[in-house]
Amino acid sequence: MNIVSLSELPKEQIDDFFHVHWGSREMVISSGIYDCAALDGFAVLTEDNVIIGLITYVVKGEECEIISLDSLEERQGIGTALMKKVEQVAAGNRCKRITLITTNDNLQALKFYQKRGFMISHIHRFAVEKARQIKPEIPLIGNDGIPIRDEIELEKGVSE
Repeated sequence: MNIVSLSELPKEQIDDFFHVHWGSREMVISSGIYDCAALDGFAVLTEDNVIIGLITYVVKGEECEIISLDSLEERQGIGTALMKKVEQVAAGNRCKRITLITTNDNLQALKFYQKRGFMISHIHRFAVEKARQIKPEIPLIGNDGIPIRDEIELEKGVSE
């Protein structure tokens, strides 16, 4: 699996990825507003240098927060490999925990993260409605017809 730092990729390729998969480079969540294309992260590339997986994160003191994670080919180990890269970064920065936020409709993500040791730590009720005031392109209805309303925060301790 070809995993590279986002700093090694052309900015336009990262911009295009976020516009196609997130509607814009901007991620609006309860922990802040982020320009995903400007964040640290990693990507999984095909032999033709097409991005098939991408993760972004920020390190804030003793916490590493995953801001985005995309795997375009599920059940191939892409998401897991990207998570492991961020876990290495967190350990290298002496972080005590890794956190992330997903939405209430993203049941697949909740399963994925919990299988990898993350535990639900907070529910931010109506957080997505507040985020829509800043980023109106966030859809009202998500996976399986579930209204997107709340954010679910998960965390995991960092092992050295």
